[in-house]
Amino acid sequence: MNDKDATVEELIQGYQLSNLEYCCLFCDEKYHDEEIYPYEEKFLTAKGMVRQHILAVHQSPFHALTQLDKKITGLSEVQLEMMQHFYEETPDQEIVNNSSVNSVSTVRQHRFRLREKERQAKLFLALMQLIKNSDKYMIHKGARQVDERYGIEESEREKTLKTYFKYGLNGTIDTIPRKEKKKIIILQHIISRFDSKKEYSEKEVNEILKNVHTDYVSLRRYLVEYGFMKRNDDGTAYRVNQ
Repeated sequence: MNDKDATVEELIQGYQLSNLEYCCLFCDEKYHDEEIYPYEEKFLTAKGMVRQHILAVHQSPFHALTQLDKKITGLSEVQLEMMQHFYEETPDQEIVNNSSVNSVSTVRQHRFRLREKERQAKLFLALMQLIKNSDKYMIHKGARQVDERYGIEESEREKTLKTYFKYGLNGTIDTIPRKEKKKIIILQHIISRFDSKKEYSEKEVNEILKNVHTDYVSLRRYLVEYGFMKRNDDGTAYRVNQ
């Protein structure tokens, strides 16, 4: 399953748009956004085609997700069985007649526990998102420029760049600094590698950042979080924030 960078909304729909391709999250099927695909006696867009693919091959995103290994879902066989019945809106007594549980009260207990698990999952997702975005909450508010927030002197900038760009200012860095001031200085230098008048795809941004550090994903995220780049809502286009 290709779910590493998928959002909850994308998991629900079963596909994501990446580099102008609609990609099924449950297999390697992809459809390019600029192409039209023949289907039966009509033509479908890439988005329509990936939806049709999910229905034809995986039945639905729900069915595809419930077929995943228990180690991935974290759900027991009984929980998965109950979720299948709840998805199909099976009456409680009918669930008892056609499942491993032996009473209506047990069915209701499972429904309650799954709702509790849902609430816990929401909190967990919120906490993980805050961890990922912790840096931007540490930036002091009130100043117009990042430099003003941290009082970065030119001498400090030169020393930091020399320390991290050991192989020349157009080369790579071995580590991404954890301290805010140093990270800001590095990002300010990196953004100069982008044309301020050009719109970049995610792939193009990645290719440039790969020449800076192997963890280009974190660098891309930092550039957006610290306001050096703007990204459109679906993550397909990036521009320098002027």
